[in-house]
Amino acid sequence: MTLIDHAEEARLVETRAYPAPADFAAQANVGEEAYARAAADPTAFWEEAARRLDWAAPWHTAHEWEPPVRDGDGELSVPAARWFVGGQLNVAYNCVDRHVEQGRGDKVALHFEGEPGDRTTVTYADLQRRVSQAANGLLALGIEAGDRVVVYLPVLIETVVIALACARIGAVHSLVFGGFSAEAVRFRIEDTGAKLLVTTDGQWRRGKAVEVKSAADQAADGIASIEHVLVVRRTGQDVPWTEGRDVWWHDVVETASPSHVPQPFDSEHPLFIIYTSGTTGKPKGLVHTSGGYLTQASWAHWAHFDAKDSDVHWCTADLAWVTAHTYELYGPLSNGLTQVIYEGTPDTPSRNRHLEIIERYGVTVYYTAPTLIRTFMTWWGDTIPQEHDLSTLRLLGTVGEAINPEAWVWFRRNHGRDELPIVDTWWQSETGAAMIAPLPGATTLKPGSATIPLPGIDAAVVDDDGEPVAPGRSGTLVVRRPWPGMARTVWGNPQRYRDSYWAPFAGKGEHGAYYVAGDGATVDDDGYIRILGRLDDVVNVSGHRLSTIEIESSLVAHPAVGEAGVAGVDDPLTGHAVVAFVTVRDEVSADELRAQVARDIGPIAKPRHLVFVPEIPKTRSGKILRRLLVQLWQGDTLGDTTSLQNPWAVDGIRDAVDALQKPDNTPKENA
Repeated sequence: MTLIDHAEEARLVETRAYPAPADFAAQANVGEEAYARAAADPTAFWEEAARRLDWAAPWHTAHEWEPPVRDGDGELSVPAARWFVGGQLNVAYNCVDRHVEQGRGDKVALHFEGEPGDRTTVTYADLQRRVSQAANGLLALGIEAGDRVVVYLPVLIETVVIALACARIGAVHSLVFGGFSAEAVRFRIEDTGAKLLVTTDGQWRRGKAVEVKSAADQAADGIASIEHVLVVRRTGQDVPWTEGRDVWWHDVVETASPSHVPQPFDSEHPLFIIYTSGTTGKPKGLVHTSGGYLTQASWAHWAHFDAKDSDVHWCTADLAWVTAHTYELYGPLSNGLTQVIYEGTPDTPSRNRHLEIIERYGVTVYYTAPTLIRTFMTWWGDTIPQEHDLSTLRLLGTVGEAINPEAWVWFRRNHGRDELPIVDTWWQSETGAAMIAPLPGATTLKPGSATIPLPGIDAAVVDDDGEPVAPGRSGTLVVRRPWPGMARTVWGNPQRYRDSYWAPFAGKGEHGAYYVAGDGATVDDDGYIRILGRLDDVVNVSGHRLSTIEIESSLVAHPAVGEAGVAGVDDPLTGHAVVAFVTVRDEVSADELRAQVARDIGPIAKPRHLVFVPEIPKTRSGKILRRLLVQLWQGDTLGDTTSLQNPWAVDGIRDAVDALQKPDNTPKENA
C-alpha cells in the first residue's frame, strides 16, 4: 500500500494480485472472450442472455431508450428504457415450473434452517405445489395482476413462496425487512397502495420469539387500500385479530388447490418495488420489470458465480434486500440451483452458526457482506474454528460495501484455503444485478476492488464534466449505457427518478445521459475500479479529498483492529476533520493507529479524533451508517434506527463519545 502524491488527493493503493486459478478457468461458464463479444454488439449480447429464459412470445424489438432531453423551456424530460419489447414470459414459470417439466422436480430447491434449529427441505416439485397454492390463495383474496402486495416477513420458505406467487399471477411484490418499524412498513403500504399485507404472528430474534402482528396492525391501520392481512404462524403466539380483514396462511394458502397454470406477462410488466434505505431522506420505490430484470439476474448469477448444477448456493442476505431478490430468489432459482436460506443471526446460539451451516449442507458458493467478514475477524483472529470442515466451498463472494483489502485477504485465507476466487460485487438496488464484478475463471483479482465492469456493462469513473479521470484520481462512478436490469422509474414519482439518477449528466455520451450511481471511485492503470464510498461520505480536509473507506481499510489492516467506521465532521479551520470509530481485539493506542494511517495514505488522512467503541452501527444490508456516526459525534437527535442490524451499538458509541469529550462538551484534540 503506497501513497499517490497528488496535491489535492491522497490514495491508498493495493498492489497484491491473484490470477484466476488454471483449474477454475478451464471449467468456467464464461471466459475472457465474453468482454469483446459484448463490446462489439451489447444489444445482441443481451438478447443472447435473454434466450437462456423460456419466453411465451418473442420480442420484436430488443431495446428502446429515450434519454432525458431539454425542451424549449429548458425542462428535462423523464428518461424511459424498455427491453425485449413485445416479448412475454412468466417469471415464476422460469424459476420453478420449467425445471419440473425438464424432469428435475426431485432436485432440492431450498434447504431452510430456522433460528431455533428447525429444518425443512423443499424440492422444485414441492416449490411448484406451494407457489401454485399461494397463487390460488392470492386470487381468492381478490389480488389481480398489477395489484401491490407488501410482504413483512423474515427469511422463511413462505417469503420465497409468496414472492414467486405474486410473480406467477402478475401482482407486484414489495418485500420489507422483518425488523423494520411499523412506521417504515406503513410508508411502503401507503406509497404502493397495497391491497394485501403479508406478515407473521412473531419472529425469532436471537433466541427469543418476538411478537410482530401488533406492528403489522399499526402499519395497516386506517389505510383504505388494504383489504386483507395474511398471517403466517411462525412462533405460535397469541396475537390481536381483526375479523374480516385478517386471515391465516394455513387457512387460505395451505388449503388451496396445488394446481395453477401461470399466464405470461409483458416483458415490461412490473415485477417488484424495492425501497432504498432512506438514510438520506424519503425512501425511493424503485420499479423493476419482468423480462429485463430476470434476463440480467439470471445471466449475472450464472456468469460471475459460475453457477453449476451441483452447487449449493448460500446468499446470506435478508430476503427483503435487493441482494436476495437477485441472488437468493430470481437468479439461482432461474438457473435451477439448490440453495440454503437461514432465518437467524450469525451468532445464535453460537458464533459458529454459519460454519455449521456451510458444513451441514455442503455449501459450495458463499456470498456474504464485508461487515460480517470483519466481525468474523474480530471473533476469531487469524484463524477460524478448525473443528468445522469448509472443504466443499469452491467460490466466495462479497456484497454490500467495498471490502477492505485486509478483510478480503483474511476471507480468502480462512474460508477459501488461500486459493478460492472471491467475487467482489458492486451494484445497487437501482441496477438490479451486479455491474462491476470479476469473472472468476478469467479475471485477475485485486483485494478491495470489484475489478472491472461485467460484459455488457459500460461503467466508468468521470470528472465533473463527464470525462474519464486519470488513473489514481477520484471521480464519480457512472454507467454510460442502459442495461436490462435497470430500475425503470421511482414508483409514483418519475421526476425524482430523472433528477436522482440522470439529470447530472444529461446530454452526455453516445446514449444521451449517464446514470449516476452516487458513489465515488478511482481506476488504476489496468482499468480496475475501486469504490471510495458515497460521494457525500468523502472527507475534504484542507482541500484534500479523502475516502472514508480507504481510511477504514488502513485501520482494519492493523492486526489489533476488528472494524472501523470513519466520518467527516465540520471543522472551522480545515473544513472537515476525520473522526474514526474503532473496535479492537487487542490493546492498541490511538497514536499507533494514527501512525498507520499516515504511513498508508499520508499525514493529512490521520484521524483527528479516534474513538474506541464496542460495535460499529450497520444496516441489515451490511453498510456502515456513517451519517449516524456524525450525528452521534455532534450530539444530534437521531432519527429512526430500526434499519440497523445492531441498534444497541448506538448506546455504546454515545457513551464512548461522552467519555471522550470535555466537560463543556467540546471534543478533545488528541483523544
